[in-house]
Amino acid sequence: MPNEFNQQIIDEFRANEGRVGGMFEGAPLVLLTTTGARSGKPATTPVMYLEDGDRYVVIASNAGADNHPAWYHNLRATPSAAVEIGTETFEAKAVFIEGEERDQLYARMVAQAPGFAEYEAKTSRRIPVVALLPQAA
Repeated sequence: MPNEFNQQIIDEFRANEGRVGGMFEGAPLVLLTTTGARSGKPATTPVMYLEDGDRYVVIASNAGADNHPAWYHNLRATPSAAVEIGTETFEAKAVFIEGEERDQLYARMVAQAPGFAEYEAKTSRRIPVVALLPQAA
């Protein structure tokens, strides 16, 4: 179950066709529903994304914490998720991006949302980058 902060964002997102106010106003947000690695239950998390062609890129920053967010561990265990953007919901396959491509995508996210540079500076871990590839129904 999402924490209270995330639940408020999820509720606002769903009530307003994918738009939210507050600190995420105007930010490109996706609701990412993964399968819990341990629980096996669905878990929904709001995450900023970056469009890259036909895929959506998400960053496992966890606000610069020294551990990966739960949704990242969930995708490692089961690399598929339900994705909500605006009023659209679709299934996506997770692809874990490494090397130079990871660095380029992270830099693009920093250009879009400068707070991601602070997250990278706060932690010694290499923050993972994940591409979500929409799957045909």
